[in-house]
Amino acid sequence: MAIFLGAVVVLTAGIVVVSVLVRSPVRTPGCTVTPPGENATTVTFTPEQMDNAAKISAVGTKLGLAPHAATIALATALQESKLQNLEGGDRDSVGLFQQRPSQGWGTVAQLRDPVYASTAFYEKLEKLPGWETMPITEAAQAIQRSGAPDAYAQWEPQSRAMAAAFNGQFPASLTCRNLTLAPPADIAAAATAELGTSRLSGAHPAAQGWTYASWLVGRAEALGIDKVSFAGQTWTAASGSWAQDTAAGPDLSLHQAPAAPPSQ
Repeated sequence: MAIFLGAVVVLTAGIVVVSVLVRSPVRTPGCTVTPPGENATTVTFTPEQMDNAAKISAVGTKLGLAPHAATIALATALQESKLQNLEGGDRDSVGLFQQRPSQGWGTVAQLRDPVYASTAFYEKLEKLPGWETMPITEAAQAIQRSGAPDAYAQWEPQSRAMAAAFNGQFPASLTCRNLTLAPPADIAAAATAELGTSRLSGAHPAAQGWTYASWLVGRAEALGIDKVSFAGQTWTAASGSWAQDTAAGPDLSLHQAPAAPPSQ
């Protein structure tokens, strides 16, 4: 983390006075997936991008699809929109996947809804014969019919890492730091729409628990979440990292930051 120093020289009655100005460290918001292994490559995106990635992957979980589906969907959204819910694009393309109303994907309002857009993408993917073993770029191109059919391949490492984290394969690998938490939102409603369940807190099998925990961290800024614990580890918005926490216990738990009092 960089710390910036500046020197101010003042001459007073023949005496040189040097004042050192210390600026606060730059604290850039970000979310990072750190896969296990010494040579693993970390993947970092903005909180907004990771929030959208969490939604995309969660819908795949709700539909009961294998992590490969989320990998394809995430690679597609990275290429089409850089994981941003765009208001427009080429011709009438909109949203995370740059889907076009004129091609029957849905209305503009529907395609700006990440849950609807992700569901529409997965539904077409499921109808694609052999998608389960198809290379990512081929599956994405078969659905999107892009003018740059090979472009999706460049996002495979990032999309695989995120899909693995959001599907509970990489425990405690997703962290978000320096967040500006929104007021507490309805987590149960968001979880039901995206994951297909409102039951997050409590006991879960390891993979399912880490799936939910990673979704909570990825959505933390938008939902106002400042603490997530599972399997004896705790992530906090204040630290921006996971740490062993013997007091946390094995079950999944979460906490939302209280809403700020209204300004006078």
